[in-house]
Amino acid sequence: MTMAGTAVGSVLRTRFGTIRGVLFDIDDTLVDLEYAMTTALREVSEHLLPGLDQTGWERFGRIFTHETTHYYDRYLTGELTFNDQRLLRGRAALGHFGVELADGEEAHRWLTAYSELQPAYVRAFEDVLPLLDVLDAAGIPYGAVSNNVHDYQRAKLDAAGLERVGRLVGTDTVGVAKPEPAIYLEGVRLLGTAPKETLYVGDNRLLDAQGSTAAGLVGVWLNRAGETAPGFEGHEVASLAQLLA
Repeated sequence: MTMAGTAVGSVLRTRFGTIRGVLFDIDDTLVDLEYAMTTALREVSEHLLPGLDQTGWERFGRIFTHETTHYYDRYLTGELTFNDQRLLRGRAALGHFGVELADGEEAHRWLTAYSELQPAYVRAFEDVLPLLDVLDAAGIPYGAVSNNVHDYQRAKLDAAGLERVGRLVGTDTVGVAKPEPAIYLEGVRLLGTAPKETLYVGDNRLLDAQGSTAAGLVGVWLNRAGETAPGFEGHEVASLAQLLA
């Protein structure tokens, strides 16, 4: 599904209606976090899994990035610290291959190495800067709303070369996480737009597309992986390039 739109002043006329502002999710929407995570994970874990083939590393990464997100949910509720959830996810991935990451110094070394290395692999998707160029030229304000704390995500955007995404809402900004309406609406407030004229784009169908739509915004699911979602009737694109014809 593409969005044929033309910019007029600070208004973008699209198939989704008149848009005056755009909000983005960050992780795996603007920034290829999965690449950064899996690349760093392999580098800090190869000594624990010698001889693991490429299929095994893909499985290892999949467990950490997709199959242990319940630990991240517990971080969002305050039950775990950020490092706690990261370590538990690492232990789950290593445990799948029969490796136990012991408490104490070994766990600390693994976690520290991963935490220091992962930011070095943070990068923006190739379709991000061209879209921001168009929005800048059209005078359309934009920003980001993320399910992580402001300062951590600010550093991530800057490391990915996205300093121009100046408006940023984190979970600590208003004290709630997606899909609570208040976090999207704070992004709308920063843009100075109305919810119904604000596009929200993200890779998570439930938290981004449906959550923002429920808050009154125009939610769009960025389905980079081409996942199927029977019953989903919302807006969907396969890349940010499809947002503008």
